[in-house]
Amino acid sequence: MKIVSTQQIRELDRITIGTCKVPGSLLIERAGRGVAAGVIRLIKENGLAGNTVLLAAGRGNNGGDAFVAARYLSEEGFKVRLLLAGDRQSLRGDALFHFKKMLRAGIRAEELSAESDWRELSGEGLSGSVVVDGILGTGLEGKARGAAAAATRFINALARKNLAVAIDIPSGINSDTGRAEGDAVRADLTLTMGLPKRGLIEQSALEYVGQLQVVDIGFPNELVRQVKADLELIAPEEVALLFPPRPRTAHKGSYGHLLIMGGAEGYSGAMTLAAMGALRSGPGLVSVAVPERLAPAIALAVPEAMVHGERETGSGSLHSSCWAKWKKRLPNFSAILAGPGMTRHAETGRLVKMILRDSRIPVVLDADALNIFDGRAALLAKRECPLVITPHPGEMARLLALSTARVQVRRMQTAKQAARLTNATVVLKGAGTLVAEKGRLQINLTGNPGMASGGMGDVLAGLAGGFLAQGLKPFDAARASVYLHGRAGDMAAASSSENSLMARDLIACLPGAFREFRR
Repeated sequence: MKIVSTQQIRELDRITIGTCKVPGSLLIERAGRGVAAGVIRLIKENGLAGNTVLLAAGRGNNGGDAFVAARYLSEEGFKVRLLLAGDRQSLRGDALFHFKKMLRAGIRAEELSAESDWRELSGEGLSGSVVVDGILGTGLEGKARGAAAAATRFINALARKNLAVAIDIPSGINSDTGRAEGDAVRADLTLTMGLPKRGLIEQSALEYVGQLQVVDIGFPNELVRQVKADLELIAPEEVALLFPPRPRTAHKGSYGHLLIMGGAEGYSGAMTLAAMGALRSGPGLVSVAVPERLAPAIALAVPEAMVHGERETGSGSLHSSCWAKWKKRLPNFSAILAGPGMTRHAETGRLVKMILRDSRIPVVLDADALNIFDGRAALLAKRECPLVITPHPGEMARLLALSTARVQVRRMQTAKQAARLTNATVVLKGAGTLVAEKGRLQINLTGNPGMASGGMGDVLAGLAGGFLAQGLKPFDAARASVYLHGRAGDMAAASSSENSLMARDLIACLPGAFREFRR
């Protein structure tokens, strides 16, 4: 899904309304209906007991979206409270049209046109299961002022004990730069209209955006196709197309066979989690090659996988001599994953280089399988197999001989540079995981801070390997794995908490993440 500038989204609006003759009031109706649906979904996912939704509305089209959302939420049985940052006499055009429609539906608006009004309100101890930010939109230049700034502070105060939803963009955030010049809403979920705005994916905005979902308001497809964009958002509807319904005649031979190689003494968990992640991705078969002493524990933890104990080094990692056997068996496999828990022992380094030399089937390299190429990224291009690499910022920094700080400041440029040097599909993990290959760059915004814990990357590598084994192209396997990995993490956090989230919790939620494609 294309990520656009403020000017591009305004031009889409203008042409849709002026040339395609779609009324602006209809676009707002669709937007508000999408906001209501997003709020209801958030309430259900988080198991919130209350049925109160508080909406704070500005005077522009974001306010219009809030007026429509209030009406739909009321129709669904929610108790709605609408706070207007201003007075009704200042409303114009489509926003005024929907304000009147909301009033006719029996929803009262409380007018708060002064900063003092919002300060006094903050002292009333208001609370609701969800608070909706419809104050400011993409038209903001500079910082929020007056009643709008006070409303923003009010929303943030409520958001400490309630979930906050932003309409289109969190109030106070610049929709192109992602920066907050003054007060800005910190949302748990942002429901953006039509297409995602560039500012929403900037590192400076991630603390404010929360989860990002796009509401389809009906921009004509032919107009969207004409929009030029060098960055795309990984969108659920596009990922869903990669997983058509399985035929009734399918069998385990229909969905590939993944070989996972890695593990070392003290790192059996990495291989266990990678195998579990791979199995949850849906391949027909998963084989695991690990140091001999680890095999019994991993076989017990993951009985669905075929676990093979192999010769190990003195430090307990895989010895490269095991490759002779697996090389002969390569025709039985459709993809290879190497790296989880492997360590940087010289023998395991030789093993990885042998895999790249001999394989003609797709390969995923993760963790220490990448670290052996520190400062020599171009060596990864000397192969004949399709390749996916999954570095975190530190691993990327070592691979390209950069500092981690530089990688984080220039994430998009770094991901593209790595893709050019390695001729591989690159997954640069982190807040806003990037998927790059030559000529393409996409960003994923599912996931949450609770996923910053051990084992999460092993699950992601397993997913990517499993999708490759099933025949997905490297770029598709990468974007599907990061989207579903993050979505499962969000579902796990919603059912428990970010603080206590573990990799096994995420694995348990993967079926639910897949199930969303079948709604």
